[in-house]
Amino acid sequence: MRLKTMLGGKVYAFRSVKEVLAKANEKKSGDELAGLAAKNDSERIAAKEVLSELLVSDLRNHPVVDYDKDDVTRMDQDSVEPAVYHKIKNWSIGELREWLLDYNASEADIKYLSKGLTAEVIAGVTKLMSNLDLIYGASKIRIETTCNTTLGKRGTFSTRLQPNHTVDDVDGITASVYEGLSYGVGDALIGLNPVNDTVSSVREVLKRFDEIKNQLEIPTQQCVLAHITTQMEAVKEGAPTDLFFQSIAGSQKGNEAFGFTTETIEEAADLLERKGTAKGPNRMYFETGQGSELSSMAHHGADQVTMEARCYGYAKKFKPFIVNTVVGFIGPEYLYDSTQVIRAGLEDHFMGKLTGLPMGCDCCYTNHMAAGQNDIENLTMLLAAAGCNYIIGVPASDDVMLNYQTNAFHDAAAVREILGLRPIGEFEAWLEKRGVLERGKLTGRAGDLTIFTGR
Repeated sequence: MRLKTMLGGKVYAFRSVKEVLAKANEKKSGDELAGLAAKNDSERIAAKEVLSELLVSDLRNHPVVDYDKDDVTRMDQDSVEPAVYHKIKNWSIGELREWLLDYNASEADIKYLSKGLTAEVIAGVTKLMSNLDLIYGASKIRIETTCNTTLGKRGTFSTRLQPNHTVDDVDGITASVYEGLSYGVGDALIGLNPVNDTVSSVREVLKRFDEIKNQLEIPTQQCVLAHITTQMEAVKEGAPTDLFFQSIAGSQKGNEAFGFTTETIEEAADLLERKGTAKGPNRMYFETGQGSELSSMAHHGADQVTMEARCYGYAKKFKPFIVNTVVGFIGPEYLYDSTQVIRAGLEDHFMGKLTGLPMGCDCCYTNHMAAGQNDIENLTMLLAAAGCNYIIGVPASDDVMLNYQTNAFHDAAAVREILGLRPIGEFEAWLEKRGVLERGKLTGRAGDLTIFTGR
């Protein structure tokens, strides 16, 4: 295993695989904050060259967090299928990149090979790809999952309806739900980020979502994105939910900082199977985001892309219905500007898809970042071209509760029309019956809440 190279007459030597991974990463403010980033572009290129010549086995045998100290590492390593791994363990990371991007590598081939990859390998090959490489590579892969409806079919582009409210007023939430539905949003999920993480508040919102879904006969899923333990208590008290949600990290320490353990997720999955309202089999919803481990000092000296890849290695054990990266929410400390946010969104989507996950993206930014709405719309189009399963939709692109900007309700309709994409089939048929869509396009009634209220 060679950890040094000469570039422009200068020798660049790295102390470990972990350092190579960090310094081969594209420029990220989070890595700079942690003191892990390449000092300059020359060192970054040198690290990429070293990384390209490392073997799949080198990255597998040197996880960034020790196997004996971290259950995320153990779950990821133990999930590798030996027969697949042994076929590719002597490939270099550069050879793996070339194979993934070769037009002869089919979707079935990639899904088979991915069973032999660990998170560090997936992060490594991602660092050798351009943005277009990430789009092309991800576009080959579709991951289908089923809760009440099936997400991820080729030719579809779905949305999560996010009707957040500043005080969790159920009537205000209901109005936002109706508005989102009137723009064709919500086929992946109707899901609220609550202000009040209390069992009573969560139960009240879940009950209202269930009433709307059943009264209007909407073919979709619903949940409230409270802490997983709060959701569990609400369901134990009789609240209806199709999915359980939890933010996850790429290390055991990071997950503990989020207030849960692997045993918590296993208990939640069992509870949903017994008392949830969805047919399944996919009933979990996970969110991630580059930099979350650093924010809780749970990154173990590893870069944020590698830690993000480890989130996906963790998530796949639980066969989630949806996963999304909240790509710009943490702020400029981790992703400084539009260049970094767009790169991170494409990285995360590719890594999740290569891991075998139904990836979506919250194409978002905060107002103290060097980014704007045009940048986020650019990312949305790039991800849709890459085969992203779904995006988020909020009123006028402004989430008044989380105080960040993401996609507006009408954005998905524009993207679908431009790229010839559609909502989930059952949801599209429902929208046409309600007069919202006609031959895949919004009608003049888009934005008209009386479609659902009758007044």
